[in-house]
Amino acid sequence: MPSHDSTRPQAIAALQQQEQALVFTSFDEETAYAIGQALRAAAARQQAPVAIDIRSASRRLFYTALPGATPDNEDWARRKGNVALRCHASSYLVRLRLQAEGRTPWPDAALPDGDYAVHGGAFPVRVQGTGVIAAIAVSGLPSYEGHDLVVAVLARHLGRTDLPATPLPPEQP
Repeated sequence: MPSHDSTRPQAIAALQQQEQALVFTSFDEETAYAIGQALRAAAARQQAPVAIDIRSASRRLFYTALPGATPDNEDWARRKGNVALRCHASSYLVRLRLQAEGRTPWPDAALPDGDYAVHGGAFPVRVQGTGVIAAIAVSGLPSYEGHDLVVAVLARHLGRTDLPATPLPPEQP
C-alpha cells in the first residue's frame, strides 16, 4: 500500500483538476436554488442527514437541512464555506495541502476553529473571468463523501463527465 507521502500529491492534483473543471459561466440566485435543490435530492436519495448551505461572502443564497441533520451541521457548513470563500479552494483541498505542508489550521494558517472548519464538504463557486463568488457546503457526512456529493452534483449541472474521481483521504502522517 502506498504511503501517505506518495498518495497526498496525487490526491491534491485530482482535487485541483476538479476545481479547474467545475467553473461556471454565470451564477445567480436561480442557479444557487437549482444546485441546492439538486443537492437536496441527491442527499435524500442517500438518506444523508446533511445541512446544505450555499452563500456568497455577504448573504445566504440557499439553505436546507434533511432529517437527522443537527444545528451543529448548520454551523459546520458555515465554517467549511468560510474556508472555501477565504482560500478560494475546496475545504478538502485546503485540508490536504495543510497536511502535506505539516501545518495546522490554527495557528499556522490563521483559520480559527470558531469560524473555519478544514474538513471536506465545501466547494468554491468560481465564475469564468470573475473568480470565486460563493461557496457550496454540505455537512453531516465524512469529508470525502461530502466533497464527492457536491462535486457529483456540480458535474451534472455543468455537463462535465471528464473529472478525476474524488480521492479517498490519504493516510494520516
